[in-house]
Amino acid sequence: MNPEILNELVSISMPYGKYKGRLICDLPEFYLVWYESNGFPQGKIGILLATMYEIKLNGLEYLLKPLRK
Repeated sequence: MNPEILNELVSISMPYGKYKGRLICDLPEFYLVWYESNGFPQGKIGILLATMYEIKLNGLEYLLKPLRK
C-alpha cells in the first residue's frame, strides 16, 4: 500500500456527481458500494474510490483519523 494514497483520501474531493466537492473519505458507504457493483472509473479517482471502499468494508476508517487536518 502506498501511504500517499491514504493522504489523498483525506485531501482530494470528489470531482463530479452528486457528491462533487466532498472529500473521498467522507463519501457514504452506499455510494462506494454502487461503484463497486458497477465498476470504478479509470485512473486516480478510481483507485481512491476502490481504496476507500475496502477501508469502509473492513472497518478501517480509524486509520484516516490521524491524517485529517
